Amino acid sequence: MTNPFPEFFKAESQSPNPARADQADMGTEQWLEGAKVEAEFEEFATTLANLDDGRFLKSVFGNSAFLTQCILKERHFLQQLLNDGARLTYESLLQALEKDFGQERNLEAVMAGLRNAKRRVALLVALADIIGLWELDQVTEALSRFAALATVIAVRFALRQSVKNGKISIPDDETPERHSGYAIIALGKLGANELNYSSDIDLIVIYDPDRIISELPETLGPEMVRVTRLIIKLLDERTQDGYVFRTDFRIRPDPGSTPLAIPLTSAITYYETMGQNWERLALIRARPIAGDMELGNEFLEQLRPFIWRKHLDFAAIQDIHSVKRQITAFRGGGKIAINGHNIKLGRGGIREIEFYAQTLQLIWGGRTPELRTRKLATTLQALATEGRISLEAAEDLLEAYQFLRKIEHRLQMVDDRQTHELPKTDEGIDAIAVFLGFDDPTNFRTVLRKSLETVERHYASLFEDSESLGAADRSGNLVFTGVEDDPDTLKSLRELGFSDPKSISEIVRNWHRGRYRATRTERARQILTELMPHLLETFGKRSHPDKALIHFDGFLKSLPSGVQLFSLFASHPPVLGIVAEIMGDAPTLAGWLARNPSLLDHILSQDFHDPLSSVNALGNDLREKLALARDFQDQLDFTRRWVNDRKFQIGVQLLLGSVKGRDSGPQLSNLAECTVQEMLRCAADEFSIAHGCFKESGMAVVAFGKLGGRELMYGSDLDLVFVYDPPPDDRTSDGDKPLGPNVFYMRLAQRLITALSAMTGEGGLYEVDTRLRPNGEKGPIAVNLVSFQRYYQDAAWTWEYMALSRARVIAGPEKLRMRLNEIIEDVHSRRWDRDTLVADVAKMRGRMAEQYPGKSIWDIKHRRGGLVDGEFIAQYLQLLHGADHPEILSPTAIKALDRLRKGGLLDTGIAHDLIEGLSFWYNVQSVLRVTADHDLDDAAQNAGPRDALARAGEAKNFDHLQEKMDAVAKTIYAHFHTLIAKPAASTEPTAENLS
Repeated sequence: MTNPFPEFFKAESQSPNPARADQADMGTEQWLEGAKVEAEFEEFATTLANLDDGRFLKSVFGNSAFLTQCILKERHFLQQLLNDGARLTYESLLQALEKDFGQERNLEAVMAGLRNAKRRVALLVALADIIGLWELDQVTEALSRFAALATVIAVRFALRQSVKNGKISIPDDETPERHSGYAIIALGKLGANELNYSSDIDLIVIYDPDRIISELPETLGPEMVRVTRLIIKLLDERTQDGYVFRTDFRIRPDPGSTPLAIPLTSAITYYETMGQNWERLALIRARPIAGDMELGNEFLEQLRPFIWRKHLDFAAIQDIHSVKRQITAFRGGGKIAINGHNIKLGRGGIREIEFYAQTLQLIWGGRTPELRTRKLATTLQALATEGRISLEAAEDLLEAYQFLRKIEHRLQMVDDRQTHELPKTDEGIDAIAVFLGFDDPTNFRTVLRKSLETVERHYASLFEDSESLGAADRSGNLVFTGVEDDPDTLKSLRELGFSDPKSISEIVRNWHRGRYRATRTERARQILTELMPHLLETFGKRSHPDKALIHFDGFLKSLPSGVQLFSLFASHPPVLGIVAEIMGDAPTLAGWLARNPSLLDHILSQDFHDPLSSVNALGNDLREKLALARDFQDQLDFTRRWVNDRKFQIGVQLLLGSVKGRDSGPQLSNLAECTVQEMLRCAADEFSIAHGCFKESGMAVVAFGKLGGRELMYGSDLDLVFVYDPPPDDRTSDGDKPLGPNVFYMRLAQRLITALSAMTGEGGLYEVDTRLRPNGEKGPIAVNLVSFQRYYQDAAWTWEYMALSRARVIAGPEKLRMRLNEIIEDVHSRRWDRDTLVADVAKMRGRMAEQYPGKSIWDIKHRRGGLVDGEFIAQYLQLLHGADHPEILSPTAIKALDRLRKGGLLDTGIAHDLIEGLSFWYNVQSVLRVTADHDLDDAAQNAGPRDALARAGEAKNFDHLQEKMDAVAKTIYAHFHTLIAKPAASTEPTAENLS
């Protein structure tokens, strides 16, 4: 048959075969059936269906469901297209669009008109592309021109709507965008006039308040956002007619914290102060497409120094090197898998070609204006002309680029989806190969692989002398520039151990956006980029890496700056490992570190992993620091910083397993003891400024509980009792505001409590509990020595004698400390009736069990067979035998049990069980305090803490630890029953007060 459409179907044009014959036949049948309803149209429809045995229609119907629907819906437009030719029809379409809708005031009409035009443009461009009538640059330019015009029409409508609402005024209603002070800048492929078939359009909206005519200037910001949202609705919203373009505003300055429309000065300031090198890359292709073109051009002109730097910016080059070195070159690596390959973002893909060209533009474009081009083909040619790349590289990359873009268009034409991934199945690959005109799918695979490998080879040569930042045994991408997730990066993150790579990628992108103070400077981001592979690999090794990195993100958010921290990680990799372990496995330490990032400096000290010194050595060290303080407030801050550094040190040692809980108790107790001593001295000095002192008197501090027993744990309260030695007469203190001894020492005690527990800018020290003082909460905060002695001689309860067995004088004048020790020793020499004592101890334990049932396996203190039962045994036996065997007395339960064993007062086997059991509980409880105390049954959420606890309990794994805990509890409780509960059951009830 003679070709009736010579302008459209040239002799050399060739439609591809249909990949799906049944789909082609069905489409043809629908085409002919639909033509029957119009006699005038039927002849055209039949002619086209028979032309070259229907090859043209079958080519479309058998390869694209989307284009099939376009043809069936746009029969008459197709007739016009074939009769008039592609170029004439395209120009007529754009002219008609502007004429019919450029002045349209009805929202629904504009939306429908744009969508119908988009469908026709999509059909026209696809057909011109498929049969080879247009080259790639003609295809992309046609798509880009339509996108720009559609945006212009949307802007006009939105501005007129703002005028109608009384928000702004415009000088020209026909072209309201002119001199409007509102401009839209296109980036990416639209900016370069290289829009792909089913692409988003990347836009930035700026406005200049000084150019907008408005009687309500204070409302301009929200109004410009409303205008922008209306434009988005006009272009992006899906209706029964489809959509025009998906709009993407994420490339605007700091998209997470800026409005959709940004004031001109704010945008300029952002780029000049916080702009990143990847944003410079993006702006290379920027151009104004709608709105106030004069404003748009002025905006880009002001950004020229930011984008194109006169002199070679070596810091920027190093940053670009860092981005490049995050991408491991695969030279000589395994073959690229064609199935499922992402031809845009994957190895050897379009993004690599663009990055190759734009990076070289960024480096050399400041010196060479000829390199300041937008289109990729022009850029590659300019780079070759200027001698920055070889002619071979330019030709290879351009050829690959055109081939990959052609594949990209075919993929998107199938269903009008913005996809860049090849099908995952062989059948799907075969279908795309046919759509591209390959009769042999194997040949398509060969050609594509060669193209990808060619790109990869040239890409790998970019900065080929730069050292790779990736792990030696790992290949993959770690790219966090731009706004899109890089597929290979997501794959790399999953391989590193992260379960939600998209969320992790977004977190890291936020770091690079400079959203935190710590990453705001270019230098900080540069070091972070260099550090990123090691940082992610380190966190990926944690038991729950996602949670660890989220904690680290919170830590970064609190930092005032980041250069020092990132430099520290870069120069001392073990520090990063410790931080990752803290963030992943020790939420208590992580929170502390987030509040006190200066603690990281302490990790670098040579003695960080060593045990803490003695009380005297610690005291000397603290006094040196306090000597620099200007006043009492300084003393409080210096002490908190110093103490918290050492608490953190012990917490990390517990987490890492370098110290056992049983051994950390004396260290934490030494730390608290020297702190109480120094804070008492400071509080007394500060108090004396107004109230003086008593030269022949003083106050001592008696530690009870864990501190008294030198078994303090991370986060433990301090159980303190204050005892003073009053002056021999009723004299008052010798200050300007004298006080009597009772008031003086109560206020001094309160001042010390405040010094220990108050929160300052450096945090807190310890919670203080004074309820173990004589008469408890009813008694005075500070008790005089005589009252203290009389109380334990005449009025104390059994449980108070048990508590006193753990008492230790830790601060105060030496003479008073000696006298108190004599009193405590004298109290311990008291003889007890065995039956009365054991009954009272059992009754007290029963009451405690009612109040604190210890139902959770992790309530190590109160569960039956836990710490309380073991410590009760030690306290009971000391009271029982202390009068006759004072050598057994010790405030530390384990030491007391060992002395009881050596004195023949406790069976060796029982003593061994109790000592080992208490040691086990101290080890597990200490690590529990710095890791987690809830949700431990959830292995996914708390695998790290579970491992740390198992290590602390010297168990094979977490399940074994729980078995061991149950066994220890049963053993201790059995001995409690034998030594206390059973004997108590055989006695008559007695009064608890022994006086």
